[in-house]
Amino acid sequence: MIANPRFDLQGQTVVITGGGKGIGKIYAQEFAKVGAHVVAADIDGESAEAVAHAIEAEGGKALGIRTDVSDAASVEAMAQAALARFGTIDILINNASLMSTLPRRSWLEIPVEEWDQVMAVNLRGLFLCCRAVVPSMREKGRGKIVNISSSRVWEGVPNRLHYTTSKAGVIGFTRAMAHEVGPLGITVNAITPGYTLSDTQVQSSSGNYLAAQAEGRAMGRAQYPEDLVGAVMFLSSQASDYMTGQTINVDGGKAMH
Repeated sequence: MIANPRFDLQGQTVVITGGGKGIGKIYAQEFAKVGAHVVAADIDGESAEAVAHAIEAEGGKALGIRTDVSDAASVEAMAQAALARFGTIDILINNASLMSTLPRRSWLEIPVEEWDQVMAVNLRGLFLCCRAVVPSMREKGRGKIVNISSSRVWEGVPNRLHYTTSKAGVIGFTRAMAHEVGPLGITVNAITPGYTLSDTQVQSSSGNYLAAQAEGRAMGRAQYPEDLVGAVMFLSSQASDYMTGQTINVDGGKAMH
């Protein structure tokens, strides 16, 4: 049986921010498996390069590059490096965010500087990355942007108010950006992952906290990075060409809307 070409990502260039570790690393590995050219962009340049080297060792094509998504010059340099290597940018996965290192505490205890840092990474980063890659997409008359929000916005989870607020902003950004670039043939969508057992999350959470996250989920089990891959790939493929400005919740059925 011939595979449906609408789901084919072979030869597509995908930029994955935060692609050096955690969930972003899984995205990078899975996109490489289906033949995409992967750009792993991460504030931890060594981790990004390690992901790229591992992909190439398996016969794939990848580039790892240190990128601070909150810094315009760094983002532009990343985009130019991707274009120099692969000639085009077809897909942007705005995955980088500041969360696992944030203390869980009352909103009254959040330092203003920490609030600003979260907004710089989680929201300014989307703006800068889109601004850097859209010109390449515009030249081709098509492109895919997938923004990673959080299911916290549906539940109003406390103790990381700045993170939850920033991820709500991702949804607003997604809707408005969809109108901005829709006439160019570019779609912009988002997903809201539930609490996911990535390596970075596990390292920053207690066993009791991790166990409690599966409660209330229709699926009745913990969520893993691999559970997000299908939705992200769908939104990156031609199969979702007439879908834009939307947010898909992927949390095992905890929040339903």
